[in-house]
Amino acid sequence: MLISPAYAQDAAGASAMVMQLLPLLLIFVVFYFLLIRPQQKKMKEHRGMLTSLKRGDRVITAGGIVGEIKQVKENSDEVDVEIAPNVRVTVVRGTISSVIRPQAANDAKS
Repeated sequence: MLISPAYAQDAAGASAMVMQLLPLLLIFVVFYFLLIRPQQKKMKEHRGMLTSLKRGDRVITAGGIVGEIKQVKENSDEVDVEIAPNVRVTVVRGTISSVIRPQAANDAKS
């Protein structure tokens, strides 16, 4: 007679525990799709941009310096960037934040 209520409480406790964990799982799913996944996609695009650097690209470093790539060292993380006429600095690939792509002028205005 005393054992029956104990088993009944245990079964109700399991469903209550699932109901308590459900909001936490929902929060994790929302954070994954709104924060984690887009950040991973952005990092993947940045890595692809860094591997495709070539001579003549205009780049912006993380420090805000704008320059033109003069030499890409193949088996190294270093890139030579010219920031002014006859002024070259060596920067690490990871510090390049973006590549400036020249945009064509839109001459077909009406």
